[in-house]
Amino acid sequence: MLEVASSAELRAATDAARQRGAGVGLVPTMGALHAGHRALLAMARAENGFLVASVFVNPLQFGPAEDLAGYPRDRDADLAVLEAEGVDLAFLPSEREMWPSPPEVRLRVGGGLAERLEGLHRPGHLDGVATVVAKLLHLAGPSRAYFGQKDAQQLAVVRRMVDDLAFPNRVVACPTVREPDGLAVSSRNAYLSGPERQRATALYRALEAGRAAFLAGRRDPGAVEAAARDLLEDQPGVEPDYVALVDPATFEPAKQAEPGQVLATAARVGRTRLIDNVIL
Repeated sequence: MLEVASSAELRAATDAARQRGAGVGLVPTMGALHAGHRALLAMARAENGFLVASVFVNPLQFGPAEDLAGYPRDRDADLAVLEAEGVDLAFLPSEREMWPSPPEVRLRVGGGLAERLEGLHRPGHLDGVATVVAKLLHLAGPSRAYFGQKDAQQLAVVRRMVDDLAFPNRVVACPTVREPDGLAVSSRNAYLSGPERQRATALYRALEAGRAAFLAGRRDPGAVEAAARDLLEDQPGVEPDYVALVDPATFEPAKQAEPGQVLATAARVGRTRLIDNVIL
């Protein structure tokens, strides 16, 4: 596995791969790699002749009161995962390499995607995600880029960005990876204490309660949301931010519950904010 830290090296390597006929796969990450990242890497490895993974904790997507300084980082462990999953090139840029000066030109996510759910609760977060993903896609060039379904709104933003700006990339979504008790695998799970870890399973149980209401024939979005919200609100130590049934592309509120819609939630468990979703 080749390890590079410069944009020029990344671009040269992907250009060379395409010239010899290899399709390029890109898995952007912020490190602290876990089973969810492994699933992305495995899918990307199976579908591409040349696999790139990036590890960069992007400051643009963290708010002033969020956990940028404390975000888990373990370079050696991350490199071991990337090598084990067959990555050809690991791109590990410094902050100065990605943002030589505070970037004055950034992408802005507009419309309902910016005004709902994560866009509402974390102002500027989705703009930061779009800006860094745009740069990574630009550097990698024509490629398949892999993202997890757990961050459903981020996935929707990236898809819309690629369509709106005619990026030469294909966005590939991978299913959420879960622990045996249903908790979505996340780097932020490391912040949870033992008791908080047990309480955090309420997010998935709540989403499953909402999905069960739909499968039982409920078509009123409010009824589906209430089935999930009631379970969350009954769990001590869990503070819901939202429960919402939305369109998977626009994140507009559902007018009627239908297959393919996203039932999404965010909640605080102790000091840790977690997100999760299921597809009806």
